[in-house]
Amino acid sequence: MAARLIHVNPNAVSWAGFFAAVGAGFAFYLGGGEFLGIALVLILVNSYLDALDGKIAKMAGKASARGDFLDHVLDRYADVFMLGGVAFNAMYCRLSIGTLALLGVLLTSYMGTQAQAVGQGRAYGGILGRADRLVLLFLGGLIQWFVAPSGGVTLGAGLFAFSPLEWFMVLFAVLGNLTAVQRAGKIWRGFL
Repeated sequence: MAARLIHVNPNAVSWAGFFAAVGAGFAFYLGGGEFLGIALVLILVNSYLDALDGKIAKMAGKASARGDFLDHVLDRYADVFMLGGVAFNAMYCRLSIGTLALLGVLLTSYMGTQAQAVGQGRAYGGILGRADRLVLLFLGGLIQWFVAPSGGVTLGAGLFAFSPLEWFMVLFAVLGNLTAVQRAGKIWRGFL
């Protein structure tokens, strides 16, 4: 596909992926069966375009630091819109859980770029990267869609009773923050 789109500006592909993520975020926020289905399709579009933009740039000889910067900025905003859509929809997630998930995702990305800022090169390692998050967000949304597209169903008991999609937000909160700490530790050890 990248070979067919070699004449397309890779930045335009990045922007298209971003707008798909914004749409997914609003669809998650609106909730319900039809909007949840739209969110799932738009996550797939975002994921595909996110993988495609860099490939097009390399194949067309248009890879640049500026394009890389744009891609990373749009990816962070895409993450905020998609996870924020879930976090702000009380049918699917408590805001406190959603906030912790967002913090984990943003801090993971921050640690990756902070390594580069201190001269150690960008750090991508860890338990939960962006591609993993997109797959899990899609899977969580798909399970929610099959189990209870309009919310109202929880799995677990007591403090550990969450909607299917909220369980994935818990996973993002825990694994995202662990990944951030993991990357921070690697950066710290790089100074020794």
